Amino acid sequence: MKKILVVVDYQNDFVNGSLGFPKAVALENRIYQKIEQYKRNGDEVVFTFDTHDDNYLQTQEGKNLPVPHCIKNTQGWNLYGKISDLCDETTKCFEKVTFGSLKLAEYLAENEYDWVELVGVVSNICVISNAVLAKAALPQAKVVVDASCTDSNDDSLNQKSFDVMQGMQIEIINRG
Repeated sequence: MKKILVVVDYQNDFVNGSLGFPKAVALENRIYQKIEQYKRNGDEVVFTFDTHDDNYLQTQEGKNLPVPHCIKNTQGWNLYGKISDLCDETTKCFEKVTFGSLKLAEYLAENEYDWVELVGVVSNICVISNAVLAKAALPQAKVVVDASCTDSNDDSLNQKSFDVMQGMQIEIINRG
């Protein structure tokens, strides 16, 4: 079975920066262990990076969420904590200027994965967007979101996003 783990936007600005929240900080060890497990099993791990420029506030997203974040090559754009140690120059990374990554979806489809697992933040925005794109790219693959490694700054939207993904035949595991 060909498996891949997609770590969505586990960047400083979403964890302890301008859009950070305490529950994101608490995900670090679980995400780290998940990445290590995939690597031990010889499975692929990729990362998405929310990526904006200095003109963020003039973009559609910036007008609706006027909080500068994940400006490329700033500390806030970098991966958080020890997760950054697990991403090196050989790791596939997808910079995205919006919630979902079409390049990630194309990559998944080209490589015909049987299992796509997503973890990271924010569940009701970027995680759900990329999970839906993964399901569209690989309709016969098992697409999974690990709820113990995924969260939002809004508990209600977090749970609703899991419900919506389940309705789209995306499996939610470790939902407590």
